[in-house]
Amino acid sequence: MSETARPAFYALAPGGWRDYVTLLHPPYTAWHLSYVAIGAALAPHFRWWVLGLALAAFFLGMGVAAHALDELHGRPLETRIPRRLLVLLAAVSLTAAAGIGVVTAVYTSLWLLAFVAAGTFIAVAYNLELFGGRFHGDLWFALAWGAFPVLATYFASAETIRVEAILAAAFAALFSHAQRLLSTPVRQLRRQAKAVSGEIDLIDGTSIQITREGLTADAERALQVLAASVVTLAVALVVLRVT
Repeated sequence: MSETARPAFYALAPGGWRDYVTLLHPPYTAWHLSYVAIGAALAPHFRWWVLGLALAAFFLGMGVAAHALDELHGRPLETRIPRRLLVLLAAVSLTAAAGIGVVTAVYTSLWLLAFVAAGTFIAVAYNLELFGGRFHGDLWFALAWGAFPVLATYFASAETIRVEAILAAAFAALFSHAQRLLSTPVRQLRRQAKAVSGEIDLIDGTSIQITREGLTADAERALQVLAASVVTLAVALVVLRVT
């Protein structure tokens, strides 16, 4: 599979175990799990066990279930995972994620159940584009994949929401919106563009050929740098709380 033929820059050649790695969207899953760590690290009282359970729940809910549902809805990653297995992965992972949330709520605050319900709903509604796609778009992506992990984990740790949590959620929403602005045209070029042609004429008389690679390369490098930066920030905040 050539570089530009791949449906995503992190997609492996289709078939076998490689499909399951691709399904996880590794850089993006790490990116959004970083918001979980940020939420836990900002809480007044840092709780290792809350961070661990939250990482497990969001990995299962976002990393596995949501991405399995997304692949079920149109095969954007072109994997060969059987439809029934995608359904099973989504159902088991989402149930396990919700179960972790319920257990955490019992030991922290029952108000956390509202986050569990909201997360379960959006994972299904967003990725299957239910209700005419009303819960699928730039705003919902920023809120659900950015702000929500920060707020849910912060609340699980602090049992309240304070101004620093709201500001961090805003940061995550804006950062996720930037991700969406960069990734949307790249996905279109990789998955929908039949051909790319043309050139840019420079004032010195030379020209630059417009290619698919040229149009996607800078945006994808930016996405990789942004993913690495938010992971680094999350690790730094956790280290700060434990040292």
